[in-house]
Amino acid sequence: MLLQIALGSGLLVLNVLVMAVAALLLESAFRVAHPWLVRPPQRLKLLLLLVAVGVWVLLVLTVNIWIWAYVLFETGVFKSMEESLYFAIVAFSTLGLGDVVPTDEWRIFSAMAAVNGLLSFGLLTALLVEALRQVRLAQLEMRHKG
Repeated sequence: MLLQIALGSGLLVLNVLVMAVAALLLESAFRVAHPWLVRPPQRLKLLLLLVAVGVWVLLVLTVNIWIWAYVLFETGVFKSMEESLYFAIVAFSTLGLGDVVPTDEWRIFSAMAAVNGLLSFGLLTALLVEALRQVRLAQLEMRHKG
């Protein structure tokens, strides 16, 4: 049980670190693109921003899911990488389909994957909304000035 908690906690920290690094990279990209994003025409740029950040969120989630899948496979929780990846996706998204389940001795570890998924979706959604909010506010401020 303690091994599951330690391993799961380590993966949670690693995934938060991945999200933090990705957020810093996204912030750097915003700084570079900000002057262009706030200049007219603005609506199409806001749409482009939404698509770009949405793809960014999917990429970060994909990296996090692959990390869990790799560890699930390497620890022997599942016999194949495909099964590990499928379970990681289902756990991360908190679907909990139940068609692929770990043995009883890995239940706590597997539940931590779902906790990681909830945390990831929440943090990344907050970053997505904040990115859109910041750009839209700057666009509106530019419109009122000019």
